[in-house]
Amino acid sequence: MKRILLISIVLIFVSQFSYSQKKIWNETETEKTERLSWWTEARFGMFIHWGSYAQAARHEWVKKRERISDEEYQKYFEIFNPDLFDPAEWAKKAKAAGMKYAVITTKHHEGFNMFKSEYTDYNVTNTPYGKDIIKEWVDAFRAEGLGIGFYYSLIDWHHPEYTIDRVHPQSVRTQEEYDELNKNRDMSIYREYLKNQVREILTNYGKVDILWLDYSFPGKFGKDRDDWGSVELMKMVRKLQPEILVNDRADLKDYQGGWDFTTPEQFKVQSWPEIDGEKIPWETCQTFSGSWGYYRDEHTWKDNKQLLVLLIESVSKGGNVLLNVGPTARGTFDQRADKALKEMGEWMKYNSRSIYGCTQASEEFEAPDHTLLTYNPKTNRLYIHLLDYPMKNFLLRGFGDKVKYAQFLHDASEINIGKPYGHWVQQETGENDINLLLPVNKPNVEIPVIELFLK
Repeated sequence: MKRILLISIVLIFVSQFSYSQKKIWNETETEKTERLSWWTEARFGMFIHWGSYAQAARHEWVKKRERISDEEYQKYFEIFNPDLFDPAEWAKKAKAAGMKYAVITTKHHEGFNMFKSEYTDYNVTNTPYGKDIIKEWVDAFRAEGLGIGFYYSLIDWHHPEYTIDRVHPQSVRTQEEYDELNKNRDMSIYREYLKNQVREILTNYGKVDILWLDYSFPGKFGKDRDDWGSVELMKMVRKLQPEILVNDRADLKDYQGGWDFTTPEQFKVQSWPEIDGEKIPWETCQTFSGSWGYYRDEHTWKDNKQLLVLLIESVSKGGNVLLNVGPTARGTFDQRADKALKEMGEWMKYNSRSIYGCTQASEEFEAPDHTLLTYNPKTNRLYIHLLDYPMKNFLLRGFGDKVKYAQFLHDASEINIGKPYGHWVQQETGENDINLLLPVNKPNVEIPVIELFLK
């Protein structure tokens, strides 16, 4: 009996010790919800992938895809001079599109720093451009009232101590080949470099709202939290910027405080992501086309309706959208990106009330066919997005005792509420169904939105 008791005490101790080891910091769920509240209110942000790969203009992974050596890749560094870069113009475009925050690449996998760093000469201040792009960018975006986020690549294809792995331009096939390539490389030196650079970007630019680390790839010839020193790295991040939001790519998903939101990439989720049955904060990162960095000859660009549906559908499932722009080597936006931003902005100007502060609607509301619902819990208003405009009669099942007023959102014009009428309609409806009498002609809006004031 004593032995069983002793074992039980030991198990409790081990369990508590293990749990304590899985904490980056102490924060209650209420505190976390409050820390993320500005972000869940915003719903829509701009991603910016920009680096020396813009010179190649054929994908940000060009160094890996074409297995380019450091020596050959150096030419992009030596001529990098975005003379038309106007961060104030960028910020205005983001704001006009309806975006509330932005995340820019301070360093991508190529290893080139867009900021002034004490730890490497491979940074923008040593290019013909000669100025700290990140500082210029931060000042301009802050001036427009936009949230500030930094992407920082955990991966580095330029650092001489970064060990070659399966995503490296020099990747090979066998363990013996990797051992030979890495015999004079010391990942611990790179790990310290990584930590020092994250400290720089979180120290030299004032308050930073988001840190986007990218990315872990555990398994054979991969890298995980131990390679990055993720636990100590995240402890430093939380200490330097206690209010910052951090994504989930440092391989710390099982650590409390190791991440704040999950990041489905180029993917529309089927439902609100969950862990152990609990809904979690999430944001999908997406491109206008098939590339993150500027790609001159890539033409699979999404149209306006596709982009709007992506945004609406994400919000309808409780999530955010981070939509990417890949600037040119001269520092301008691709004209196709400008067009997409302008068109989204035209819709957001009149319909953003169905996006900002909104989330998934209660299950008591059945979405009619070809629609998406969003709900604002503060105003108690439900938004019906008409993806396929109906003909005059628009039946809402089970809404009868819930709605007190209906209008189009774009112009606040009243929509008459009535009972379903007509022989065939009456046969298929219930007592609590209502009918909205819509104009036959679709409003001049890409996706019209009905705003319901709930009782």
